[in-house]
Amino acid sequence: MGDLEAAAEAYRAALQRVQDGLAEVASARADVPQVRLRLAAAIVAAYRGGARVGEIARVTGYGREQVRRILRAGGVEPESAGTADS
Repeated sequence: MGDLEAAAEAYRAALQRVQDGLAEVASARADVPQVRLRLAAAIVAAYRGGARVGEIARVTGYGREQVRRILRAGGVEPESAGTADS
C-alpha cells in the first residue's frame, strides 16, 4: 500500500501545482490592461523625449507600425516612415 499512497499523494500534489499555476496565470492576465497602459504612456513619453520609433520598437518588441498606432492614440503624430524612424 505504500506505493499506492505515495502515488496518490504525488497525484494530489501535481493537481495542486496545476491549480496554483492557473491562479498565477489569472493574476497575470488581470495585470495586463494596466501594464499595457503604462507601457503606452512610456512609449509616448520616450518619443516626446527624442526616442525614435525604431528604437522604441526594438525595446518594446512591438513593430514600428504598432508603435505609431500607440503614439497616435496618445495624441502624438509620429513622423512618417523613413524620416525619424531609424
